Amino acid sequence: MTPSVAFGTAIGTDTDERTETAQQASTDVLTAPDIPWNLVIWNDPVNLMSYVSFVFQSYFGYSEAKANKLMMEVHKKGRSIVAHGSKEQVEQHAVAMHGFGLWATVEKAASGNDAPGKDGSTRG
Repeated sequence: MTPSVAFGTAIGTDTDERTETAQQASTDVLTAPDIPWNLVIWNDPVNLMSYVSFVFQSYFGYSEAKANKLMMEVHKKGRSIVAHGSKEQVEQHAVAMHGFGLWATVEKAASGNDAPGKDGSTRG
């Protein structure tokens, strides 16, 4: 009988350890930082380059030089990452860009340094 008591105690301890590990893993997921997301603007045959630059200036508050640089990237490379942030924030920007008639998509950022701007911030 003593061996089964010792065996029962070992199982109880193992279950407690597994529960603590599961709770810790669950907490880790909840406290993990938000993955950065990018707003990508794509080239299209419809919008004028001056209009795209205007949208970047008026919506994001970018300087004329910065807006023109991003617009030229869209024009020459076919796409440009114009903002980054939380998924919800970037999705709101994408909806706003669609309202301006621009083709915009949201993608996970490869790293935190993909975004434009001196400090990496975007409007929001």
